[in-house]
Amino acid sequence: MRYGPIYALLGVAAWLAVSKSGVDPIVVGLVMGLLTYAYAPGRTELQRASDLFRLFREQPTPQLARSARVGLASTLSPNDRLQNLYHPWASYVIVPLFALANVGIVIDGELLARAVTSPVTLGVVVAYVIGKPLGIVATSWLVARFSHNRLRPPVGWVAVAGVGTVSGIGFTVALLIATHALHGPALEETKLGILVATVASAVITWLVFRYAARLPAARRARALLGAAEGIIDLMVPVDPERDHMRGPPEAPVTVVEYGDFECPYCGQAEPVVRELLTDFANIRYVWRHLPLTDVHAHAQLAAEVAEAAGEQGAFWEMHDLLLDHQDALSPADVLRYAEQLGLDLARFRERLAEREGAERIAEDVDSADLSGVTGTPTFFINGRRHHGAYDIAALSAAVKAAFASAKLRPAYRRDPGPRREG
Repeated sequence: MRYGPIYALLGVAAWLAVSKSGVDPIVVGLVMGLLTYAYAPGRTELQRASDLFRLFREQPTPQLARSARVGLASTLSPNDRLQNLYHPWASYVIVPLFALANVGIVIDGELLARAVTSPVTLGVVVAYVIGKPLGIVATSWLVARFSHNRLRPPVGWVAVAGVGTVSGIGFTVALLIATHALHGPALEETKLGILVATVASAVITWLVFRYAARLPAARRARALLGAAEGIIDLMVPVDPERDHMRGPPEAPVTVVEYGDFECPYCGQAEPVVRELLTDFANIRYVWRHLPLTDVHAHAQLAAEVAEAAGEQGAFWEMHDLLLDHQDALSPADVLRYAEQLGLDLARFRERLAEREGAERIAEDVDSADLSGVTGTPTFFINGRRHHGAYDIAALSAAVKAAFASAKLRPAYRRDPGPRREG
């Protein structure tokens, strides 16, 4: 990031100025963090970056290379770029140096003997190991109780307890406060208490979730997921009368994919989707168009071809052919596919010429924008956006979690057995 050194220089200068004035320089870090704004890349910015790269691809000059580089970087927020730039320094240099400079204590028999009866050590341990979990759980319960469950945690109470216990792991901030508030033997006893509380909180958190893992499936789902309705990421709900759908119309779990027929990643995901539909008997799958016309020359045509085939009841047959032949999506190729499927070619050509599917495709693109979808493939499972990999193991786990959240059992078409990756 070209402004990274400038941010660093301003930060160091402000740190020195504030430190010399007698104010704790930690406030500089807080202010710099607040000023470094973050945002998700939008489709408009991504398309502009693609246009710049296309210009460079056509004329590979140093000027266009610089424009493409700047355009690609500008799609990401300053927060993301600065994190990427300084993450190695912060994680592998600054934080370890801080720990070495502030934790340095000699743990011997004398310190341990003092700590056992020290109100400072015991206070730190009790506050972190008992006080913080108790405060989080009790506050969450009181808010749910007095709001008559209108405001309640979006997870189960065992998960709330786990969040409470893991919050007892205090390190850098706790040490920072201790070094400013205490000195001498009290500071040593506090540091020991912080270390003990960190280890104890980690162990208790492991025990909480170990206990949850041993519960029966139904109780485990309720304990971890709760009964509250989750936040819905899919802004335009599935409409059985409009959307292209595979699987039982009334299935309790719905998988929605925003896809591009020319996108190689959609092509890689397609066998996974087919295996998912083969494994689970009670899920439905929905395809919505998101042709990335700025990077895929035939994406819009392929989407309109699928819609023209769908007008003759062959959407899914054409969908499968297009994804199986992503490198052959020219007008001549798609006409050959229509003939292969036995479609009425005159009617098919007429629908393509009139671009009757373009409006429906535009509606899908608008719905993708509303849901914050910028790339393909993007999956939603029961309205919740799926983050991470889209191999069979990841998608199967997400589908099972959706069944558990709905307190239902998935119906398998075959023995699920061990899963392969990819």
